[in-house]
Amino acid sequence: MENTASIHVQNLVKKYDDFTAVNDISLTVSAGETLALLGHNGAGKSSLIKMLLGIVKPTSGQISMMGNMVTHEKDRRQVNLGYLPENISLYEKLTGKEVLNYFAALKRIDKAKVSTVLTEFGLEYAQDNPVKSYSKGMKQRLGFAQAILSSPDILLLDEPTVGLDPQASLFMYQKIAELKQQGCAIIVCTHELAVVEDNIDRAFIMADGQHLASGSLSQLRQSTDLKVNISGTEVSRIIAEDPFLNALSIQDKLIISQQDKPKIMKYLTTHCGVYNFLIEEPDLSDIYHHCMNNRQQYAA
Repeated sequence: MENTASIHVQNLVKKYDDFTAVNDISLTVSAGETLALLGHNGAGKSSLIKMLLGIVKPTSGQISMMGNMVTHEKDRRQVNLGYLPENISLYEKLTGKEVLNYFAALKRIDKAKVSTVLTEFGLEYAQDNPVKSYSKGMKQRLGFAQAILSSPDILLLDEPTVGLDPQASLFMYQKIAELKQQGCAIIVCTHELAVVEDNIDRAFIMADGQHLASGSLSQLRQSTDLKVNISGTEVSRIIAEDPFLNALSIQDKLIISQQDKPKIMKYLTTHCGVYNFLIEEPDLSDIYHHCMNNRQQYAA
């Protein structure tokens, strides 16, 4: 399998005795792209990440990273890979600086980089304090700092903002955006759909080990064909006067398909002279719950 994508997974399967955790999953993540990996608990996300990390071995299928097949651990050691687990376990008795120095030694990185990263992550004031004295947000930032210490080509993040306040979450995604600009391929596993929606290029939705849907937000809206709401004072007025629009309305809102949206917008502006209206598109949460509620249809 030859592929120049940063991550390329083909027909990946992981079975545990008589249970299939990952069932024929294929996905690609390019350099400078952020993919959200979404699914319920037990959907197979963690098993997929563990196979990418080499923690567990696939039952079948292929994994390629940075254009090269990853079959053995020595292959994975050639990949500049960063990882932040959901519940990162740090060395509580060590200071923040000692923790990063340890990871720098493991990754063969100049320790001068540690001071730079501590400042970048706003931890320099606490660098000589033991990690056990750190707050949840500080520990998460320290964990994220170790994940990006090597300026990775591939970054895997498992629930990076769980338990963080909005400001800390914003900081995390700002750093993710910087890495993306540098060409890093990023996979984010998360349940915080509202937070991640504006910070990804594509989403990959799984359930029961299977692929349900994937694509950009625009592509997912088209494929699920969830309804678009168009509302506003002028829209309410014209609905009452126009039988065609009235037939498409519920409670003074136009409820239309993605396919009909361009036609209705043109009708409002050119035929009705209405230019001031609000368009409410389905968000990532709407799409996710739709796929989950219709999983048999999408997994078929």
